[in-house]
This record gives sequence, C-alpha cells and structure tokens, in this order.
Amino acid sequence: MILIVGGAFQGKKAYARQTFSLEETDITDGGSCELEEIFQARALSHFHEYIRRCLEADRDVSTLPEMLGKKNPQVILIANELGSGVVPTEAFDREYRETVGRLCCALAKEAEEVHRVVCGIGRVIKYG
Repeated sequence: MILIVGGAFQGKKAYARQTFSLEETDITDGGSCELEEIFQARALSHFHEYIRRCLEADRDVSTLPEMLGKKNPQVILIANELGSGVVPTEAFDREYRETVGRLCCALAKEAEEVHRVVCGIGRVIKYG
C-alpha cells in the first residue's frame, strides 16, 4: 500500500499519476465509489471523502485499514490532510477530521511508502 497525503489542491493526484504511471481510468474517486470498488482500485483519490460518506451513513470505518491491507494491499491511497487549521465548530466535522487523521496514521504505519505533496512537489516520508 502507498499513501499520498497533502493539503487540498496541492497536486497529489497529478503527482500520483506521474510517479506511479497511472492513467485517469486507474483512479477511483472516493467521493462517489462503493465499498467494493476500493478493493478493486489501483488507486483511490479523495479517500477522505469516502470516509466522510461512511460517517454520514453511520458506517463503522475502524476496520478499513485492515480490510484494505488484506483485500487490496497494492492500492495507492490519496487523501487530504485535514488536521491543520481552525478546529471545526460542528461536532460531526470534528469527528470526521479526527477519524481521517487516525485512519491515515494507521494506514501510514502499514504502508510500504508514504508521500507528502506540497505545491505539487512530493517527498517520500516513509520508504520500506
């Protein structure tokens, strides 16, 4: 598994396409896909949006890192970093932000590589 993180609109998807020779058709959108699609995807963008949709539907996401590791260990996950900036006033938004952060920590621990993208420039922050 490879995890790519960074702020919104920092070029994470373009970086993933160039770095890992992905075509647009290789990338599944977490903002609209179904659960089974993430287990088939070569890459999943907007992973944070997938988490949001699950939380809005009151689905448990705590086992998602383990399930991804077993069912799609080669997936490339692309997610926004949500933990910086002003703490949201709405309870759901705070829970969402915390859940995405904790899941990304769990995924990063298990990932073969973790990349961080800022201003379109990617840096490997974990390898091997």
